[in-house]
Amino acid sequence: MFDIPINAFYTMMAVLVLLSVASAVQGLMANKNPLKDYSELSLRIQSWWWMIIILFVCLVVSQGTAIALFGFISFLALKEFFSIVAIRQSDRRVVFWAYVAIPVQYYWVSIGWYGMFLIFIPIYIFLLLPMRMVLIGETKGFIRSAGIMHWAVMLTVFCLSHIAYLLVLPVKNSDGGSIGLVIFLILMTQLNDVAQYIWGKTFGRHKILPKVSPNKTWEGFIGGVVTITITAAVIAPLLTPLSNVMGLFAGLIIGLSGFIGDVVISSIKRDLAIKDSGSLIPGHGGILDRFDSLTFTAPLFFHYLYYFYY
Repeated sequence: MFDIPINAFYTMMAVLVLLSVASAVQGLMANKNPLKDYSELSLRIQSWWWMIIILFVCLVVSQGTAIALFGFISFLALKEFFSIVAIRQSDRRVVFWAYVAIPVQYYWVSIGWYGMFLIFIPIYIFLLLPMRMVLIGETKGFIRSAGIMHWAVMLTVFCLSHIAYLLVLPVKNSDGGSIGLVIFLILMTQLNDVAQYIWGKTFGRHKILPKVSPNKTWEGFIGGVVTITITAAVIAPLLTPLSNVMGLFAGLIIGLSGFIGDVVISSIKRDLAIKDSGSLIPGHGGILDRFDSLTFTAPLFFHYLYYFYY
C-alpha cells in the first residue's frame, strides 16, 4: 500500500470536506425550496462522491491499482466513443485492435518505458489500424473510418494515459509524491470547469462560441482561466515539483487547454446532434462528458512538467 504523502493526504481531506459542504448546501436548498427540483444537482453531487472515493481508494491501494483504474476509464471512454459515432460493419474486426491498444499502452506506463509509451499509439497503432482495414478490402468510407478510429484511440487512450504515467515519474516533491501530481492535474482541471461555469453564470454576457456551446461566454472563459491560474500557482508547490511561478504557467496551460478539450467534445456531440455522450454517470452524462477537458489538459500538463523537471 502507498504511504500517503502528507500534502496529498491533506488535499484529499480538503476535497472530501468540500463535497460534504456541497451535499449540505444542496440539502438546505431542497428543504428551503421544496417546490423546486434539485434532483439533477443531487445526482451530480452523489456521482462526484462515487468518483472521488473510487479515485482516492485506487491511488492509496497501490500504483498498479491506480494505473488499472485509468486503463479501465480509457476502455469505457473508447467504448462510448464507438457507441456514438457510426463505423462501418466491416470495421468491427478492426475495432478489436483499437481495444488491444489499451492494455498494451498501460503496460508501457506500468514499466515506465517512456519511449514506447510515447510512440506506440501515434506510430504503431496508427499504422496497424488502416493496414487491417485494407486487408478486409472494403474501400467505401475508408478515410472516414480511419479518421474516426485514429481520433478515438488518440483521445481516449493516448491522451488519458498521460494521467497514469504521472504515477511512475520519479518523486521530486516528497510531500506531494506521485499521487500529488495526479490529484493536482485532476483537481485543477475540474476546478477550471467549475470556475468557468460560475463566472459565466454570474457575469456572462458575450458568447464565445455560440455555434459550438451557446452557454459559454468570454467572461466565463477569462474568469475561469484567471482563477485556475492563480489557484495553481498557490497549490503547485504543495503537490508537485513546480514552483509558484511554474505553477502559474501550469494553471494557464490547464485553463486554456481544459476549455479547448471541453468545446472539442461539444463539437463532436453537436455534429452528432446529441446532448450527452452517454448516461453512465448520473447527472453528468457519459465518460466523455466528464473527461472531455482531461483529454487535452493531461498530455499538455504532463509534457510541460516532464520537459522542465525530468
